Amino acid sequence: MGKLAVLFAGQGAQHPGMCEDLVAAEPAAAAVFETADAVRPGTLEQCLRGTEEELRQTVNTQPCVFAADLACARALEAHGVSPDVVCGFSLGEVAALTFAGAFTDEEGFRLVCRRAELMERASRENPGEMRAVLKLDAETVSRLAVEAGDCWPVNFNSPKQTVVAGLPEGLERLEGLVRAERGRCVRVAVSGAFHSPLMASAAEGLAAYVAEGHAPSVPRVPVVANRTAEPYPDDEAARCDLLAGQVAHPVQWVRTLELCRSMGVDRFVEVGPGKTLTGLVGRTLDGVLAMSCETCEQLGEVVAALDAEEE
Repeated sequence: MGKLAVLFAGQGAQHPGMCEDLVAAEPAAAAVFETADAVRPGTLEQCLRGTEEELRQTVNTQPCVFAADLACARALEAHGVSPDVVCGFSLGEVAALTFAGAFTDEEGFRLVCRRAELMERASRENPGEMRAVLKLDAETVSRLAVEAGDCWPVNFNSPKQTVVAGLPEGLERLEGLVRAERGRCVRVAVSGAFHSPLMASAAEGLAAYVAEGHAPSVPRVPVVANRTAEPYPDDEAARCDLLAGQVAHPVQWVRTLELCRSMGVDRFVEVGPGKTLTGLVGRTLDGVLAMSCETCEQLGEVVAALDAEEE
C-alpha cells in the first residue's frame, strides 16, 4: 500500500455554506472555527452565510478558506487519518503548515489574516487579474506571456492548465495570442495578480511579519513548498524565506504532485471547499486515488475508502 497526501484548497474554491454540516457534526472541526472566531469574530458566520461577492474579497476569502481547510483536516485526523505528506495550494500552504505543527491553529490563523491584508493592499496599489489558460502546455503559455508582456505564468496547475497573472492590458493581449494557438482563457475569481511581481510589497510585508517572531517551526510531517516543489527545510531562515516569498512567486503544483508520487504517494485527499485540487490530481497523475473532503458524507466516504485499502 502506498502513502497518503492531504491537499489543502486555495483561494478561488470558496462558496457560501462551506463546511456547514461538518462543523455541526464534528467537534474537531468546530474547535477550529472557535479559534478563528476568537481572533476574527464572525468568521464562521461569514463562511456559512456570506455572499459570493463578500467571500471573493481577499481579506475575507483567505481567513475563511484557511479555517475551512483546517477544520476538514482536523475532522479527518479525529477519525484516525494520518497523512505521510501535506501540500497546500497558495494560501492552503499556510493551512498545511499549521496542520503539520509549524504553527498553532491561532498562530496560523493570525498569519493568514495578515497575509490577506497585505495581498489586498498590494492588489489596490497594483491592480491586476488572473486567467487560467486551458488546452495549452506550460511551455507554450510561458512563451505567449512573454510575447504579450505585462503578465506572468504563476500557477502551473496541470499539464494543460496554467494560470497567468498580470495587468489587464497584458492579459487582453494574451487572450488573443491564446486563441490563435487554439487555447482558451478563463477569468479566475480572485481580486489581484497573485504570485506575480505585482505582489512584491505583500511579500516584503509578510517577511517583516515573520521576522517579528512568527517564524514557522519544523513541520512534524513533510510540507511541500509551492515555490520549490520540495519539502520545507530544517533551516529556519530558509523556511521564513519560502513562506514570505510564496505570494510573489509561482505555484509549482504539477511538480508538487509529481514529487508526491516519487515519494510513494498513491492516495490524495483534498480538504476544504470544492474539488479543484482533486480534479488537478486526476489530470496530472495516472493510477492514483483522489477524493475530496468537505462534507460529512465525503468524510465518511474518505474514511471508508482508506480503511478498505488497509484491510
